[in-house]
Amino acid sequence: MSESARKEPRPTTVRLQRLARAYRESGTLLAAVELGVFSKIANGADTEAALTAGLDISALNAERILIACLGLGLIERDGETLRNAADVERFLVDGKDGYAGAWMFFTHPDWEHWGHLADHLRNPKPAKLDNDTVKGITIEEARRYHTATYSIGRGAGRLFLRQVDLSNRARILDLGGGSGAYCIEACKAHDHLSAVVFDLPPVAVVAREFIAEQGLSKRIEAIGADFNTDPFPTDADVVIMASNLPMYGREAIAAVIWRAHDALLPGGEMHLIGETLDDDRSGPSDPAIWGLGQTLHNSTGLAHSVAECAAYFTQAGFHDVVVNEFVPGVLKRITGVKAG
Repeated sequence: MSESARKEPRPTTVRLQRLARAYRESGTLLAAVELGVFSKIANGADTEAALTAGLDISALNAERILIACLGLGLIERDGETLRNAADVERFLVDGKDGYAGAWMFFTHPDWEHWGHLADHLRNPKPAKLDNDTVKGITIEEARRYHTATYSIGRGAGRLFLRQVDLSNRARILDLGGGSGAYCIEACKAHDHLSAVVFDLPPVAVVAREFIAEQGLSKRIEAIGADFNTDPFPTDADVVIMASNLPMYGREAIAAVIWRAHDALLPGGEMHLIGETLDDDRSGPSDPAIWGLGQTLHNSTGLAHSVAECAAYFTQAGFHDVVVNEFVPGVLKRITGVKAG
């Protein structure tokens, strides 16, 4: 045996076992959110005895969920005192401004389907036309869906404003804007801006509710439409399309970007924010899994690479196409400018 072969670590099953049982970690997190474990700790039930008393489950089961959360690093122990991990404290304590508990359950309706992914992959039926899987959404489904996206979307909207200067812009068109979070944050930060959320009719109803809550109904409108087929407003100098990239195939995304270019005012800019693969399409895992998830709906959606997205912009006629980090390892922001 060669010297290099002797030094090569021997493979084990540890990583594979972790992946095979990852659903149990997801279940632990979601159960803890549903039971209010993290909120109760933050609100004073910060000992094992106090937490057990406040969870309204048996002492044995309280011990089990507590130990599991400790093992996953979701909570920490300092002597007899329990505390939430920093990210849990910020995002999973109900009542805090950044609470994202609903977002944790965003993909929960697909839970059972993932257990039968191979069956979905074997589906012989042709993939459905883009957007066909969401066209039938009801107002109640849209409300559940975008109540989940709103908390995380507002944070993304604020991040967008830290990266993009809108001081010389006038009107935003948010394609598939959902709850309107990006438009809401932009209009709160810039009194001179107006915006339009362009999404399916049931979603537009829900967007108007969020917009009204923020007192912005005079500056932000929500138009019920399908951005794959319906004409875009032509009075915007900023177009945003955020976090729906893997839901659509290559032809659909290229077509939307082309139409956005044509609708923009001269000198306007477009920002595509999405889960994108590296140029060699071997990762990161997050966009890869989002793309795989479209198998459950038999849609034409898939994970797009950074190079593919930049090419969509160039082919549509944009110049100064730039790829920016948005959320490292998760989201990229690809931008382009329409000639003046």
